[in-house]
Amino acid sequence: MYGGWPSRAAFFVLDTGSPRHAGLEGRLADIVTPSLEGMGFELVRVAITGKDRPTVQVMVDRADGTPLTVEDCESITHALGAVIDVADPMPKAWTLEISSAGIDRPLTRVKDWNRYAGHLARAETVVPLDGRKRFSGIVLGADATHARMRLDDGVEIALPLADMRRARLVLTDALIAATAGPPRTN
Repeated sequence: MYGGWPSRAAFFVLDTGSPRHAGLEGRLADIVTPSLEGMGFELVRVAITGKDRPTVQVMVDRADGTPLTVEDCESITHALGAVIDVADPMPKAWTLEISSAGIDRPLTRVKDWNRYAGHLARAETVVPLDGRKRFSGIVLGADATHARMRLDDGVEIALPLADMRRARLVLTDALIAATAGPPRTN
């Protein structure tokens, strides 16, 4: 366990546009992405958890950048539930869970790495880099092949996106302030 992450296997690999998923998560991502995009949403991540009655977790963002609402989650649940039922990729009964990426979101796309440059993150690679797989530091951005971070010791490192197991923002006061919407008025 590292930084509160589950010890579960990797479920995504980054690329320049959408996250690429492996195995059953990949099949589900391929199934749900067209419907999500048609409804004005972007796929952030698909994960399957649990064994007896697995939960299909679909994490989304609104394409226009506005916050996800409960009504959005409800409409996505109805649409994706039907699409997954028709495709029938799950070997047994399952539960669908729709959520926003949240403040301490996973970094699954190049645009996430660039949008959250300057914020603290933790990343883990599949293949060791300089003898280690786990990294913590400030996000510096990404290009089509590498995500860059300034580690806690000040060293800058380029992590190959193809070798990324998972990456996530760390909840800090600076991140909360940066993601807070405009103050409410009565």
